[in-house]
Amino acid sequence: MEKHGRNMEKVLIVDDLEVNRLVLAEIIREMGCSPILAESGEAALEAVKENIPQLILSDISMPGMDGYELCRHLKDHGRTRNIPVIFISAFDHPEDVVKGLGLGGADYITKPFVPKIVQARVGVHLSLYRANRELKETNRLLQVSVKEQLKQIEQEKKDVLYALAAIAAQNSCYRREHIERLSRNCSILAQGMQLSPLYEDQISDAYIDTIELAAPLCDIGNIGVPWELLRKNAALSDEERRIVQKHTEIGARLLGDLHVGSDYNDFLSVAVDIAHYHHENWDGSGYPKGLKGNEIPLAAQIVSVVEVYCALTEKKNYSREEALEIMGREAEVKFNPDVFRICRKISRQLC
Repeated sequence: MEKHGRNMEKVLIVDDLEVNRLVLAEIIREMGCSPILAESGEAALEAVKENIPQLILSDISMPGMDGYELCRHLKDHGRTRNIPVIFISAFDHPEDVVKGLGLGGADYITKPFVPKIVQARVGVHLSLYRANRELKETNRLLQVSVKEQLKQIEQEKKDVLYALAAIAAQNSCYRREHIERLSRNCSILAQGMQLSPLYEDQISDAYIDTIELAAPLCDIGNIGVPWELLRKNAALSDEERRIVQKHTEIGARLLGDLHVGSDYNDFLSVAVDIAHYHHENWDGSGYPKGLKGNEIPLAAQIVSVVEVYCALTEKKNYSREEALEIMGREAEVKFNPDVFRICRKISRQLC
């Protein structure tokens, strides 16, 4: 094996005849490239394991692995697939040329070598190889740039949503701490459900992260409800109640209009389900659609349980035990009894 400069383009020369290797090596050096010499197809495969060349010149007729088989091996592996292979041979029959090109060869040079022709062919394919590498790197950088820009846009949208959710919460006399507590407790309940055989196939780590981010948007639709109704201490009239209940559809519509073509949709899909259906009841007596049982999206079922728990322990100042006792009376009416049972079991972890 011949030494070569680190910053020079490397050309692997494969030929069983030493004189051919030496002649080609000299032609390659005159181009300012670094030759790597191998006396067989097997030796060439070992050489590329250590040092990836930018181009390969390979004889076709060699003992053992011939040039065609070497080319097949190279094109079958991702690490070497894109290295240009130029066949060199004393045979110039059209079928030989077609066979070589059909295997993925880039060009075909006949013996005896004409140095200017070899240099011209090698120069063209090295230029193409460089151009392809530069294009791939440009595309990679472009994809990274676009991905980062989309990520920034998505985060900005989330920030706007959380700002709207905070305003909606203020209109409803909820403090910031309530939103944070709701978010955290939904995550804790989802983690507990993940450990249950009933839900282990439905709740992944990513789902837990998503519901923690999406839960605070449950009442974002309150942004479209008159604040005097949200703060009214007296009982609401039937008409006023219908207006307040519209916050579920307002929120779902607001979030649904933000769908984009990326992973951001996972977050939005869960957020829409929560905003739209977190007031549905297990027995079908809730709103806005009167869904019942597992017609209600799981994320909405989780938020429904946690939202009532947080409301009872905050606004009503009930203890954890008292809140769970009150909720237990409605477990099969308002809540999924399985979700509530897990909530009760892990309740000491709730904040």
